[in-house]
Amino acid sequence: MSSVAVADPAYRASDIVNHFSRKPGLGATRSLCIGTESECSKEIPDRTKAVDSFDLRVQFEYNSATLTSLARANLDEFAKALSDPGLPTGSFLVEGHTDGTGSDAYNLDLSMRRAAAVVEYLTAKGVSTDRLLAKGYGKQRPIDKDPMSSANRRVETRLRTE
Repeated sequence: MSSVAVADPAYRASDIVNHFSRKPGLGATRSLCIGTESECSKEIPDRTKAVDSFDLRVQFEYNSATLTSLARANLDEFAKALSDPGLPTGSFLVEGHTDGTGSDAYNLDLSMRRAAAVVEYLTAKGVSTDRLLAKGYGKQRPIDKDPMSSANRRVETRLRTE
């Protein structure tokens, strides 16, 4: 009897909802500043604002825009999160990336195909196309110092603020 391996997702839908949701206010921020008046008068950033990006952990094989089983498991959780009442109106930029192998033009096209593959998968899972915008960055934004690293072959998502 053969069994098919099923990958567990790297995160759950609730993790995504928590990541993008505003947390309830904890009151005014208090701080002590030791420095000049001009240094201390700068506005303290509001740390209760939702974080705008989330690593979908959708990685690809070399020269491929085909979703792996782990990528699909992670995207299933993302699709569940987008149907959660805590994220009713958020729309997302789906960013495709490549490693440093190949020409700029080829990598830009490949990164766009990767982002489009994710959008296509998510829409097949019931996510409205109005909530997703695919964009390819090619090899312009590596996350690993080594431009040839497989970690750079990925798709991330970012909450659209425009």
